[in-house]
Amino acid sequence: MLKELNLQETITHHQPLITRPRRLRTSPGIRAMVRETELNARDFIYPLFVRHGIGRTEIRSMPGVAQLSVDEAVREAEKAFSLGIPSVILFGIPGRKDPLGLENFADDGIVQQAIRAIKRNIPDMVVVTDVCLCEYTDHGHCGVLNRRGEPLARPYMPDGYVLNDPTLDILGQVAVSHAECGADIVAPSGMMDGMVAAIRGALDGRGFENTPILSYAVKYASSFYGPFRDAAEGAPKFGDRKSHQMDPGNVREALREAALDVEEGADMLMVKPALAYLDVIRTVKDAFPELPMAAYNVSGEYSMIKAAAANGWIDEARVTLETLTGMKRAGADLILTYHAVDAAKWLK
Repeated sequence: MLKELNLQETITHHQPLITRPRRLRTSPGIRAMVRETELNARDFIYPLFVRHGIGRTEIRSMPGVAQLSVDEAVREAEKAFSLGIPSVILFGIPGRKDPLGLENFADDGIVQQAIRAIKRNIPDMVVVTDVCLCEYTDHGHCGVLNRRGEPLARPYMPDGYVLNDPTLDILGQVAVSHAECGADIVAPSGMMDGMVAAIRGALDGRGFENTPILSYAVKYASSFYGPFRDAAEGAPKFGDRKSHQMDPGNVREALREAALDVEEGADMLMVKPALAYLDVIRTVKDAFPELPMAAYNVSGEYSMIKAAAANGWIDEARVTLETLTGMKRAGADLILTYHAVDAAKWLK
């Protein structure tokens, strides 16, 4: 009987071992040691909406986000910087809109004022500026419009069509204006063909060859932008932006757009939106691993979490951090997110 027992133990001992990945999940300490993707406050770029006047104007469709006067923008930037967030991106709401968006490159424009104030008060904060026309034009489109009878009109194009090449000159002027005020990085977002080359040429021609360009290289015609258009007061007065923003079904086109921007001198690439385009982030990152990759966690993505949390359907902190981690895991080195301040607090 004893011999039989020893034999059975030997047989059991030599059976194939069960593979147990759970061993590395048994304690918080071990889980943290083997974590593959770490989210950190220094990954964030915090969007700020600046406007003339004083105080804050809350944005109903984006709980916790407001249009800020310059002094309030400085305070918000200081709060972010104190939490370890290294950068803000500025969007301006002008005092007056016109067909070309003249305040966009005016010396006393709202973004120009905000750049100077933030750099004066927080010299080490990296100030990124959005370079586009939509917030500044009375029609709400991203460039100069084709208007019959005007000098720039193209008779073979529809009335109201966004003219690509005349827009490039304005984008160059805007980028130079921002750099002159102290912007650290300029970020063209209009998806105009040749925009990176035009801005690079304008910056270099004015002595700003060290100012990097973060290109919205892959920007989709998305339904997730609605709350942003409330915040920036930049919704198009007619039509849509499908003539220049990408179709959501396309990924090969994303690689082509990114490659063109790299050839033209982009220093960093961005995919926008992020949550429904994690595969695109990964594809573009794999194709251009040498360039920093940014993902824009856009307004609609933010507001969905806020709305669900307000109804008690989800845990806001846990869902937010999980979502942002997913963007980083997909390949994003930097994440533009309205969650930045809250997320930095939760990470602490």
